[in-house]
Amino acid sequence: MASDLAPAVPDDVMRARAVRRLKKKRDFYAHVLVYVLMNAFVVVIWAMSGAGSFFWPIFLIVPWGIGLVMNGWDVYRGEDFTEAQIRREMHRLG
Repeated sequence: MASDLAPAVPDDVMRARAVRRLKKKRDFYAHVLVYVLMNAFVVVIWAMSGAGSFFWPIFLIVPWGIGLVMNGWDVYRGEDFTEAQIRREMHRLG
């Protein structure tokens, strides 16, 4: 939400941001689908091969899951930087 002090963001910039965010969401949902399908497949292989006492698919599920969480964090953590944040950083650098 723009405040009275912040300059208005042009429509083309807002559109580009929206399109970028929608693409990230679409890619994230595809990532979730592949994660679920592939890990289900690996668990089925584990189960069909005797489901020994050691659940070895965990070595695929956990690291990939961490990557999936980080991908979700990138998609849903928040919007781009505000103009005020950018100006503060520019001031700090200058």
